[in-house]
Amino acid sequence: MKKPRHQQLTFDDWHPMDSRRNFIGKMASGIAGAMASPAGVLGANDRIRLGIIGPGARGMGIVREAIACPKTEFAAFADVYTRRLEEAKQAVPGAKTYLDYRYLLDDKSIDAVLIATPQHLHCEHFVASLDAGKHVYQEKTMAFTVDHAKRMRTAFQRAGGKRVVQIGHQGCSSGLASDAKSFVTMDKLGKITAIHAHHYRNTPHGKPQWSRPVFPDMTPENIIWKSFLGEAPPRDFDADRFINWRFFWDYSGGNVYENMCHQLAFWYVPLKLQIPKAVTMTGGVFLWKDGREVPDTMNVSMEHPEEILFSWDSGFGNMQLGSGTYVLGTDGTITHGQQIRFLPEKVNQPDSNEMVGQSKTAPRAHMQDFFDAIRTGKEPNCPFEIGFRVSIACRMAVESYRQGRTVRWDPVREEIV
Repeated sequence: MKKPRHQQLTFDDWHPMDSRRNFIGKMASGIAGAMASPAGVLGANDRIRLGIIGPGARGMGIVREAIACPKTEFAAFADVYTRRLEEAKQAVPGAKTYLDYRYLLDDKSIDAVLIATPQHLHCEHFVASLDAGKHVYQEKTMAFTVDHAKRMRTAFQRAGGKRVVQIGHQGCSSGLASDAKSFVTMDKLGKITAIHAHHYRNTPHGKPQWSRPVFPDMTPENIIWKSFLGEAPPRDFDADRFINWRFFWDYSGGNVYENMCHQLAFWYVPLKLQIPKAVTMTGGVFLWKDGREVPDTMNVSMEHPEEILFSWDSGFGNMQLGSGTYVLGTDGTITHGQQIRFLPEKVNQPDSNEMVGQSKTAPRAHMQDFFDAIRTGKEPNCPFEIGFRVSIACRMAVESYRQGRTVRWDPVREEIV
């Protein structure tokens, strides 16, 4: 008899510790029902059934947002770590849980999938979810590499506009974003030549930024290591690499992929910025000598084809500057922090006055926008194309840092050179 395509990761082949056998047996019992479900369509009340791949700390955060939105129902969780599935069951007792995400995608009753896995796995899970006919909420940064971005674009195009994709740059659904668009539309900035952004954090001595503890149950019996590695280079099981994946280039783009991406996406929307022509990134691991590979202090300079120099600097050793952006035009400035403001350049607009944004951000605005797009067919606030361009810009920064040189974008070949 021909084996099903999931045979290599069926629960019959999984050998956890004896203390886990009952739990995993219960997960297996839900497979038959999921695979036998009828074709999923939105019901008469437009209820959206959801699943998530990667219910870790960030994943459970967006799960809570989704559950709080009206007319939603959480149906399934998929993760390679048994502890996370146990915790997910406590949060949503009626949901199914899977160690192999492909069982979740086989459930025809699930309309949409949230993806909150480590960055190097985004492409695999995104493509599989779209090909399974699901709408996708993809956590940032959308794509890990240029090749991944292209493969994800092919899957998006293959869906033929029948599936909604929202990228998890939640600032794009904020009141601040609405005000930024209004200020840009007023055409009072003149010629924009530079954007300066920064993002700084600090933590107490002895508590490194992003560091997570290794729990005793993080063992090969409770983590499907091969699934975590995905296309990354093969390595022996390492619990520290698993839980602190943000430290390592194999799985992470560092703070460029964690926070620079948000500030890029916020302005790429109203200013319609394209992929940078050239990017230079410098910095290093100046503070946290804890085995991390990604820098804790950095500066990125991005030359955009619109003749705008977008610079971003960041560090984990001081939070005085916090997070902010300045859009610098000949006739005015937009500042983006806790508020958003327009400040006229009096030398060119002597009669203009300062303006302060007033738009409020609705609770769970970005997630609700995703669901609204599914129900109405409208374009979401952070569509695929924004995620694509931001991903390439972020990858260019990482490549510049790792290669120790300025890198450029070839728009014809769509390659970093």
